Amino acid sequence: GSSQTAAPEKVTLVVDGTRFAVNPQIFTAHPDTMLGRMFGPGREYNFTRPNEKGEYEIAEGISSAVFRTVLDYYKTGIINCPDGISIPDLRDTCDYLCINFDFNTIKCQDLSALLHELSNDGAHKQFDSYLEELILPIMVDSARKGERECHIVVLTDEDTVDWDEDHPPPMGEEYSQILYSSKLYRFFKYIENRDVAKAVLKERGLKNIRIGIEGYPTCKEKVKRRPGGRSEVIYNYVQRPFIQMSWEKEEGKSRHVDFQCVRSKSLTNLVTDDVSEDHEVIMHHPPQVDELDRL
Repeated sequence: GSSQTAAPEKVTLVVDGTRFAVNPQIFTAHPDTMLGRMFGPGREYNFTRPNEKGEYEIAEGISSAVFRTVLDYYKTGIINCPDGISIPDLRDTCDYLCINFDFNTIKCQDLSALLHELSNDGAHKQFDSYLEELILPIMVDSARKGERECHIVVLTDEDTVDWDEDHPPPMGEEYSQILYSSKLYRFFKYIENRDVAKAVLKERGLKNIRIGIEGYPTCKEKVKRRPGGRSEVIYNYVQRPFIQMSWEKEEGKSRHVDFQCVRSKSLTNLVTDDVSEDHEVIMHHPPQVDELDRL
């Protein structure tokens, strides 16, 4: 009896149908984590309540195998990831439980998967910085001109653009914005970084996001003479990253014209010969009305 009285308090956590009997003091030693807050000094005010059996059902969607691995953190401060545990799943669990996911915390055999997750973290922070310092000023400049979208080509600091004024490139490049940044160029070299950048832009509320690599004309290479004396300029194209995004609210509605005919009696009616002089065509766009009246 005396030994039972001295036994430390234990709580039962139910994760993925598996029960874990744990001393809550191991959680309170890490007050910045979710479980540390749940079983800390303000436990009675916590939103998580035990069920009718006095057990805590937590971490919905997390497998019991991953949770068992994460419990090592509360005992030793280190998570030793065994073979068979997915690093992305472990990452999601750490994020859910507010545990720092870094090389000081995670030890595993699959260094590639670990470094991939750490690179995603670094890319997210890095692109946040690039967005504020380099990309946003260009987007603001386009918005002040009344534009609702932006197409930015990322050139290196060493690239030069020299177009023939009389014969510019024929593919609409004049509507692109140019950003000279070797740092951003190297960042977009990796597909995974482009995926992270898309996620960041989506988080910031932008739409129709496209990030990739395209050919961009930099300078005149040669001039061809066509029959009739017409000349054609051949440009040198370099493969460079581009970013395209939109902030248009009424998306798609400005890309077509709605014509609504309220009442129309055509002069070319082949069914009846009495043509009334009272004919009226109402359109949304006055220039079209004038043209139809003239016809």
